[in-house]
Amino acid sequence: MYQQKVHPTQRNLIHEGIIQIGAGGSAGFVEVCIMHPMDLVKTRFQLQVRMQTADATYYTGIIDCMHKMYKTEGITALWKGLLPPIIVETPKRAVKFFTFEQYKQFFLFGATSPTPLTFSCAGFFAGVTEGILVNPFEVIKVKQQSDRIGRPSTAIVIREIISKYGFGLNGLYKGLSATIMRNAVFNSFYFGFYHSVKNYVPVNKEPFLEFITKVSLGFVSGTVASCLNIPFDVAKSRIQGPQGNIQYKGTLNTICIIYKNEGFKALYKGLLPKVLRLGPGGAIMLVVYDYMHEYLTNKFSY
Repeated sequence: MYQQKVHPTQRNLIHEGIIQIGAGGSAGFVEVCIMHPMDLVKTRFQLQVRMQTADATYYTGIIDCMHKMYKTEGITALWKGLLPPIIVETPKRAVKFFTFEQYKQFFLFGATSPTPLTFSCAGFFAGVTEGILVNPFEVIKVKQQSDRIGRPSTAIVIREIISKYGFGLNGLYKGLSATIMRNAVFNSFYFGFYHSVKNYVPVNKEPFLEFITKVSLGFVSGTVASCLNIPFDVAKSRIQGPQGNIQYKGTLNTICIIYKNEGFKALYKGLLPKVLRLGPGGAIMLVVYDYMHEYLTNKFSY
């Protein structure tokens, strides 16, 4: 019986793609399980608007937020909205790292090897792809995280959103442009800085020192990228969160409303918990990805 032969180049691409997806998925799963409480605190900060009168429910800091949540909602409230990112995290990070590797081939600009510009452009478009994939899960997660009273299941929240608003830009794809810009700006610096600097740092023969080097680069990459993209993250949370007297529509429009009503500093709400999540989280992801990629390559090489 005739069997179609797979060209060696095609086989190598498939083989490498599977390894990239496996390593990226593992990195994302580990990161979200560890860092989710900081993501929840970040969202709560970004959604709140200070009132003129005293408000006992207003969060004044990370510890205050966690304490009030524990007191009024219970300790498990720190993991509200965990299921959507758990479900999407493995394919999300797999897509993030896989598409980054593929986009690199399109942005060599005539160079024989990737340049810092290559890494940044590939990261930007990997972020665009990632943003389109994760937006419905972000809408569901923000809906759950913003609920200070109840604890509706993920299935109930999904049914509510779809029945009221559908799948479009008012439903599961609400805030799509803000999600895309948040992820694109983050990944552009995240990958651009990490891979550019890593190529100039000599490989340390001592495994522990090499591990520390990668963790440090990942931490700096995640921290600075978080500072660069947070206005888009704040806009995303406002658009996808509960709509009060102000109706947030459109990324730039939302940024302008926040700036006009609350000042420039409001565009950086939740920066500290975001950095505390994505600084260490960025380090965890890149290090797990590098080591898993190396392990899977050695394990399944032929």
